[in-house]
Amino acid sequence: MSQLTSHVLDTGKGIPAAGITVILYQGQNDQWTELARAITDTDGRITDLLTKGDLLKHTEHKLRFETGAYFDKNQVARFYPYVEIVFDIVSDDHYHVPLLLSPFAYSTYRGS
Repeated sequence: MSQLTSHVLDTGKGIPAAGITVILYQGQNDQWTELARAITDTDGRITDLLTKGDLLKHTEHKLRFETGAYFDKNQVARFYPYVEIVFDIVSDDHYHVPLLLSPFAYSTYRGS
């Protein structure tokens, strides 16, 4: 499993959100560099965003979830074309960044 993982739940349907593209960036402000990208699996999870053993630099990172394409594909009206979550990596620990998603709201937290 990579140092950084994610899980997307479609709270409107009460199911995992499969098929969402997630992009990892490193940087800050308007200076972001793409590091990796993956697509959520049938359980809404991404466990292999980074190669096992690779560690992120201790700096700001962000995950961009392409939520608009997910809702458009499912023919669901939505408000957010994407969701970006910016966070600090401050150690070599595992980081899990879940996204609870509905067409007109979202929530996140640092998971385990």
